Amino acid sequence: MGRILAIDYGQKRVGIAVTDPMKIIANSLTTVETPTLIDFLAGYFAKEEVERLIVGLPKQMNNQPSESMVYIEAFVAKFKERFPQMPVEYVDERFTSKMAVQAMVQGGMKKKDRQNKAMIDSISATIILQSYLESRQYK
Repeated sequence: MGRILAIDYGQKRVGIAVTDPMKIIANSLTTVETPTLIDFLAGYFAKEEVERLIVGLPKQMNNQPSESMVYIEAFVAKFKERFPQMPVEYVDERFTSKMAVQAMVQGGMKKKDRQNKAMIDSISATIILQSYLESRQYK
């Protein structure tokens, strides 16, 4: 039974989250530098069974894709070339960074820790993945 892996793709770094093997809970995994993402995923896939990749879909308030979509589409094309059997799905990622900061505040994190952008990216990926899991529940 494979896990589901989600990414919050950024030009500098990528937040990564993964489900438990039963696909019930989303957990923050790590943050990696963007140029190393494909190699990181290849190593992770070699150790863990992953059944699909969820990619945060950046949209503007008018529901149009944001300008960062160009970079995400380029990554997804490279990913599909390297891992052609792995399904890829997009999930709306609007407000995930704000939600991540809010979760950090509610969790009692110190202000200095909340400024860690890698932590925000990792939590954002977790929110994206949890959103995906919840949407599957209601289908």
